[in-house]
Amino acid sequence: MISIGESDLAEARRLNRRQSKFPRFGGRRRLSRVLIQSLLRLSQLGHDRRVRKAGLAVEVRQAGTGAETVHVRVLRPANPVRGVVLDIHGGGWIIGNARMDDALNIALAQACDVAVVSVDYRLVGLTPIEGLMDDCLAAARWLLGQGMPEYRDLPIFFLGESAGAHLAAATLLRLKQWPELLRRVTGAVLYYGVYDLAGSDSVRRAGPDTLVLNGPGMVAGLRRLTPGMSDTARRQPPLSPLYGDLRGLPPALMFVGERDPLLDDTLQMAERWRGVAEVALHRLPEAPHGFICFRTGMAAKVVAATHHWIRERLDIPGSGSRR
Repeated sequence: MISIGESDLAEARRLNRRQSKFPRFGGRRRLSRVLIQSLLRLSQLGHDRRVRKAGLAVEVRQAGTGAETVHVRVLRPANPVRGVVLDIHGGGWIIGNARMDDALNIALAQACDVAVVSVDYRLVGLTPIEGLMDDCLAAARWLLGQGMPEYRDLPIFFLGESAGAHLAAATLLRLKQWPELLRRVTGAVLYYGVYDLAGSDSVRRAGPDTLVLNGPGMVAGLRRLTPGMSDTARRQPPLSPLYGDLRGLPPALMFVGERDPLLDDTLQMAERWRGVAEVALHRLPEAPHGFICFRTGMAAKVVAATHHWIRERLDIPGSGSRR
């Protein structure tokens, strides 16, 4: 379990007070999405140099099978690689790229001796959400197949944050069509995902005091993401992974904050997932959506817990016995 002390809670409350003064993420206007994406790219100038300075190799490769291809960004540690993580970034399906998780992925590669393969999937606005799902599936099939033969016999983990957790879960469900590939997935790490695209109960209750996300606009945002659909159609898997057949899915590690309007998504997903595989669920007090990206003691403990969970499944000494 993650030990959260009073100092962690006090720090989180201070951060929440500051966050309450900032605009919430809603992605309603196309111009704001373009501006945020442009600023993100600008902030990433020199990222490759920083990755190499940290002692990692970095390259961009084309992944896919047949006509379905997508670029992936590969980070490799200096030590021998003991496993591979397929990273699917967040950003509400409308912003982001494969570089945005570099800081977390550098730490992950160094702590766990894993190569990290980040999917540079298309974004909504350039393609319907099904296009994003196809890109992630193409990358997964490539990685789990013969795309990286040097890692063919190594454990493979899926990792996703927010919209990336949705895409990771949807990809795992779609991999049931290729059971031999799904069996190669050792585990899934999912941070505060969106698993009900019609809106879970906590999403529908979200009010104006929501932090980070625009609570009152979340249901409308999900409807804009899936235009022309009824809520019944939105809840069809794999579009809404919560309602899928989870049999065959690997063990999972899940995190969600109690101040996150997506709280019910993770709680309900963990409950259903536990019917088919081991699930470690961490519910973080005072934590809003996206808390893993904030430089707090609580976020550091969550990152350490993720590293421990992966190292344990790689049988790295000092991580405890494999479950």
